[in-house]
Amino acid sequence: MLYELHELQHASFAALNLWTRSTADLYGSPYSPLSYTPAGRMMSAASELLLRATQRYEKPVFGIHETRVDGEAVAVVEQVVREQPFCELRRFVKVGRFSGQPPVLLLAPLSGHFATLLRDTVRAFVPDFDVYVTDWRDAKQVALSEGPFHFDDYVRTVSGFIRHLGPAVHVVSVCQPTVPALAAIALMAARDEAVQPQSMVMMGGPIDTRRNPTTVNNFAKARPLSWFEQRVICRVPAKYPGYLRRVYPGFLQHAGFVAMNPGRHIESHRDFYHHLVQGDGDSANAHRAFYDEYNAVMDLPAEYYLETLERVFHRHDLAHGTLQCDGERVRPEAIRRTALLTVEGELDDISGNGQTAAAHDLCINIPVARQRHLMAPGVGHYGIFSGRRFRETIYPQIRDFIHGMG
Repeated sequence: MLYELHELQHASFAALNLWTRSTADLYGSPYSPLSYTPAGRMMSAASELLLRATQRYEKPVFGIHETRVDGEAVAVVEQVVREQPFCELRRFVKVGRFSGQPPVLLLAPLSGHFATLLRDTVRAFVPDFDVYVTDWRDAKQVALSEGPFHFDDYVRTVSGFIRHLGPAVHVVSVCQPTVPALAAIALMAARDEAVQPQSMVMMGGPIDTRRNPTTVNNFAKARPLSWFEQRVICRVPAKYPGYLRRVYPGFLQHAGFVAMNPGRHIESHRDFYHHLVQGDGDSANAHRAFYDEYNAVMDLPAEYYLETLERVFHRHDLAHGTLQCDGERVRPEAIRRTALLTVEGELDDISGNGQTAAAHDLCINIPVARQRHLMAPGVGHYGIFSGRRFRETIYPQIRDFIHGMG
């Protein structure tokens, strides 16, 4: 019933949204004399703030149409090269002769936000690499007839994409997919498959959440799986293609994101109101861009979510050497040919320091010369893969590592 109540609440906001949108347009339009009065600017700002607090945010687009290579503008075309029920593999193709660039598979998190959360990451990689991104589908849009999606399905999906891209590929996993990525590569290495990645870059991921556990880790660990299954798992309502599919709804995840730091969000919205009243368009647009992405959330398949909780946060299977996928034990020590770079942020409050670096202790047979750990000072979780410090400090080191291990 929780999902149905959420939909009912959203439907009840329809008239309010129409009124606030009309009011914002009336008092904010440059053609309206009311927009040039203090009272008009205040009314317009309050209306937009209320509208953004009650509207639904759809899946954003990457919107990367151009990049610069050697100082010259180059057009970028986005393509879907492989399509599965729960995931699309997107490629960002530069128009011109760039066939010699190494392929990079960016594994986006399947943890609530859309893959466009990595827009800044993609934009940084595109000039130097042939970039592919896993674009996970919103589970409520996947018909029940397509079957469930388990943790093992994630591992198989990663393995399949690696095989598709060939032995020259470099795999970059951001946050949650570091565990299934390591599992997929370890299984491929144990089978001595012809296609194995040249390198794997793991950024802010929960390889071993026993190390410096964060509030997120403690919350997940302190409650039994039955608690999560009873309280956060719902069935998709009839209005969506995924009707009756069991999911962890995006709106509940969003509530959890906001609850982690409510004061910061309240302050940000208060500042947004003042920027609108003062006519500070640049600051207001920055707020809109951030929250258009932050507020756009997707449903997760219930089985995948619960299995990740159990294997990664409760039992620590990978760290204990007991993780199994399709009945086969995952042995990171089997990895010998794939180089390893781990990246952590000093101020990361989601994946604590040392949790990603734990991969080095598991991958004991990768030559030391092909391993590296990067600790980014003064950087939080999102700053590891987006923002100025990522672009200016972290990405150049990732780029040089990949080029050095190709």
